[in-house]
Amino acid sequence: MATSLAAPLAPEKLEMVSASLGFTERGTEKLYFYTFEPPEGVPQTNLAIREHRVTIANARPIAGQLSLDLEGFALVPHRTAVRDFWDEAQTLALGHPEAAEIVKAATGAARIVVFDHTLRRRTGDPDRSPHAPRQPVARVHVDQTVRSGPQRVRDIMGDKAEALLSRRAAIVNVWRPIRHAAQDHPLALGDARSIDPADLLPSEQIFRHRSGETYGLAYHPAQRWHYIPDLGLDECILIKCWDSDEAVARFAPHSAFDDPTTPPGTPPRESIEFRTIAFFD
Repeated sequence: MATSLAAPLAPEKLEMVSASLGFTERGTEKLYFYTFEPPEGVPQTNLAIREHRVTIANARPIAGQLSLDLEGFALVPHRTAVRDFWDEAQTLALGHPEAAEIVKAATGAARIVVFDHTLRRRTGDPDRSPHAPRQPVARVHVDQTVRSGPQRVRDIMGDKAEALLSRRAAIVNVWRPIRHAAQDHPLALGDARSIDPADLLPSEQIFRHRSGETYGLAYHPAQRWHYIPDLGLDECILIKCWDSDEAVARFAPHSAFDDPTTPPGTPPRESIEFRTIAFFD
């Protein structure tokens, strides 16, 4: 199993919910997923997802102890100046600088580059459906891998990348609800110290003009899961998606899930995630 600097959190001492998460089955072929209509005769994906029932601990009582470098995720209070995240101009002008400030304060990094953001509104459509917003991702995944993390830095930073990669760099997502609290389909977050690196399964993500790589996660009963219920508009979750430093948490698997305690009539989840690169001196 993955080594750690401290013992994993003890979810058995916290309130728990039982829910299904989608895990990736191991395969003999290179795993892939097309984000658009694939060539004729080629399946959209060869990922096989199997649901497993897991217990997910309410991390609210220990939120102040969560650490990006230990568990791989953290809860941060933050009041945004953005009034409408669906307004691209506001999100770029205000949301991106806010995300940089949040990650810089949480990590102590010398420089933060915000390179992307994704808005989601749950409608029940398949993700990436035409004319529908992006949907919550209902399978356990990590946005980057040991290969794609450095490549993303090269893609974004160009000629400066190799000098920056000679020092520590990390990709951190800033995830927050918009319009209302995230009671519907919150995020389950895997304690990085309970994840065996051998269970992280790379999958090629094929776009029209480039390809990337993400991790799926094979199920193991030793994995520990947490969530922050009722995440408010003045809160964000930070998620470690890659870190060049092998002595800290490098990957925090996560997934949307159907929380059985969500009250009937709760509005569908709306959220945004900002993707950032933290560069350290």
